[in-house]
Amino acid sequence: MINVTINDQKVAIEPGKSVLEACQGLGIRIPTLCHHKALGPYGACRLCLVEVEERGRTRIQASCLYPAREGLIVRTETEAVIKTRRIMAELLLARCPTSEKVKSVAAEIGVTASRFPEKNEDCILCGMCVRVCFERMKRGAIDFGSRGNRRTVAPAYDRRSP
Repeated sequence: MINVTINDQKVAIEPGKSVLEACQGLGIRIPTLCHHKALGPYGACRLCLVEVEERGRTRIQASCLYPAREGLIVRTETEAVIKTRRIMAELLLARCPTSEKVKSVAAEIGVTASRFPEKNEDCILCGMCVRVCFERMKRGAIDFGSRGNRRTVAPAYDRRSP
């Protein structure tokens, strides 16, 4: 077991767990749209941000990707964490303003509208469909296409299967 401090509570957790898993094990709710226990971590939605302190250095990290390590200090509700999560929620809400799941998770953290221009997309690019295809189905039928703000989920090589 490794010793971690989460929100001023010292806990012992199994090695190999992520900070998100450690927090969930304590009943601490951390919002996320791209995490699923049957899939590997991805960190696309950036809603699961927490503040971690290690060796005297504090920074904001995606909890689903950050491994819990001996002596780690985690804070899930600091002002910086809440502010950054809300910005991420606003960006997701601007991308997919009609998505009920995005609206629900955003509302949980106090975001009901976005100050960013709406894009009216259907996909938040969480990568779950791509990861299910690769990790669970052992296929490569879909993947991400393009880069940056032109990124999409598309068939492999942007060609449909015969």
